[in-house]
Amino acid sequence: MFSKLLHSFALSTALLGALTSAAPVNEEKRAGVTPVSASTIASYTPYTQFARAAYCTAGKATWSCGAACSANSDYIPYAGGGDGAATPFWFVGYSPKLASVIVGHQGTDPTEFLSLLNDADVFQDQLDQTYFTGLSSSYYVHGGFQDTFKRTASPVLTAVKKVLAERPTVKTITTVGHSLGGAIAILDSVFLRIKIPGVTVKTVVFGAPRLANPAFASYLVGKSITRINNDSDPIPIVPGRGLGFAHPDGEIHINDDLSWNACSGQDNTDESCSTGHVDNIFIGNIIDHLGSYNGVWIGSIYC
Repeated sequence: MFSKLLHSFALSTALLGALTSAAPVNEEKRAGVTPVSASTIASYTPYTQFARAAYCTAGKATWSCGAACSANSDYIPYAGGGDGAATPFWFVGYSPKLASVIVGHQGTDPTEFLSLLNDADVFQDQLDQTYFTGLSSSYYVHGGFQDTFKRTASPVLTAVKKVLAERPTVKTITTVGHSLGGAIAILDSVFLRIKIPGVTVKTVVFGAPRLANPAFASYLVGKSITRINNDSDPIPIVPGRGLGFAHPDGEIHINDDLSWNACSGQDNTDESCSTGHVDNIFIGNIIDHLGSYNGVWIGSIYC
């Protein structure tokens, strides 16, 4: 059984690889690549550590997971869950340092095969109106990502509302995640903005794959989403644009010399940005998916 599932995933990955470089006709390289200052780079480190911690908490509503938790030692946990496989680990709590509710999601872990199966479902589904009330019927999303998001949406919403009720001065929610967790974090941000009007919702994700069709990706533009991608990481270029997927704006790309660039627009094809730097998955480096992100490595092996 395992070998059949592995074979199915391999075929899916090959299909993704064949189509990752497919781009819209007549697309040209874009301008709009600017350096990121050292102070701004440093400001993302707490979010990087939260994304790292999502692999390490084992779904517990506690905050004792080694270095990743210690890096944000003032964090106050409220809830946690997941099994680390079909339902990635998640947590909700409050960060006094950042004055924000924090929602974190574990990403794809190669040691948990069911996580890979979530990613392998590349078919697009219409946004589920139960969760995304009032959004356009033209918005479609990666089916596996939406299914994974839906397994945690209700308890996440309940926990976030509890934090806000107990801390009425808090007006910001930040969703974070790495890899698949980044895709879930983006969907969380849309969901929470709909279900809890009047709060500021922002998102910081690392090595997140494409999750939306062009219409939904364009809707996400300007929604305070920061996507940090490391050098030759192939995950941000899948699923391919030839399969009808697109990124929103907000990319920051880490170069081989460890400098950081802000890449304007969506799927910026400049060679200093992920879409232009990694033409296809076969020239990517999967180790770059793990880090480092300003000295922080993300994944279960770094717990």
